[in-house]
Amino acid sequence: MSKTWIPLRQLEGKASRQAHVRLPAGTYEREISKEGFFGPSAQFHHAHKPTDWIEFEGAIRPRAFDLGKLAGARPSPWDAQVVMTNPHMKMRMWRLEAAMPDLARNADGDELLFVHEGEGALFCDYGRLAYREGDYLVIPRGTMWRLEPTKPTACLMIEATNDSYRLPEKGLVGRHAIFDPAMLDTPALDEQFRAQQDERRWRVLVKRRGVVSTVTYPFNPLDAVGWHGDLSVVRINWRDLRPLMSHRFHLPPSAHTTFMASRFVVCTFVPRPLESDPEALKLPFFHSNDDYEEVLFYHKGSFFSRDNIHPGMMTLHPSGFTHGPHPKAFNAATKGGKTETDEVAVMIDTRDAVDVAPMPAGVEWEGYVHSWRPPELKQAAE
Repeated sequence: MSKTWIPLRQLEGKASRQAHVRLPAGTYEREISKEGFFGPSAQFHHAHKPTDWIEFEGAIRPRAFDLGKLAGARPSPWDAQVVMTNPHMKMRMWRLEAAMPDLARNADGDELLFVHEGEGALFCDYGRLAYREGDYLVIPRGTMWRLEPTKPTACLMIEATNDSYRLPEKGLVGRHAIFDPAMLDTPALDEQFRAQQDERRWRVLVKRRGVVSTVTYPFNPLDAVGWHGDLSVVRINWRDLRPLMSHRFHLPPSAHTTFMASRFVVCTFVPRPLESDPEALKLPFFHSNDDYEEVLFYHKGSFFSRDNIHPGMMTLHPSGFTHGPHPKAFNAATKGGKTETDEVAVMIDTRDAVDVAPMPAGVEWEGYVHSWRPPELKQAAE
């Protein structure tokens, strides 16, 4: 069904005409919008930062987790620690130190692996594909696969439950923007793939509706001698992305969408020059983003809108409250000096509320909700 939004373009009081540019002196911009950043929006100018709360109670509080503190290596991805779920998406954090003894097959949906650490090879129906830190591996639903690491590997796994991954529409910037589809690598039926074919017993662990069934063969079922078609495992590294940029306007996170499913998108933040126009915002604007839950996995670098966040952490900003840069990051950006970002992060924006799985003690940073307090309010609260 097409959407015909209520036509309106209103300006009231002291406000800028261009969003995120030339804010009235002494004000802080806050945006509310429909469809994430794709639909109608309104920009408010406030006398105080919308995140200057001194207390925050309730289920929609922002949360942060140090996924590096989760349990050790697991031989099967289906034993990996579940982090967050909803009916359309499931996230796990998986560590693997030795070759998988069995094959895996996800009958619940496409799987996206983001390699946070390590390197090795993926063996699957389509052949062999090397992987390294920073790779995305898109594994179509129903594919048999296994990893054989040469270095201990840690992956963020994002399942598109009962769904498929696709590329975003790139509109005016054209199909080669962000990355050319020709940059997507596919597996090869090479000598190493043929060398792993044998006649010993192999098990395939098939996950369907969250339950694992085991199919045993007296041979390695990865025994393809050829294939053709337009469906395959694909790989791309964050280093191959060429982000959209505007030196005079801070682009919303949706401009950095890398993959999408029906009910969520996966965006990648990679190093880029900061906006050089002195009238333009140089960091994320305060926003509510009420149609989506926002999850961020921090992979590498210094995260320019966050304090006390290190690689391997994940934050959750549920729908329903205004969020934005931390005070230290906000002050640093407004003073200038830094000319580019050096962060690498994966953002998952989902239309449906997520449930956080039970976590071992010490994984959640309980004080994250208070990390927006400016110094003077921290002292008042204490």
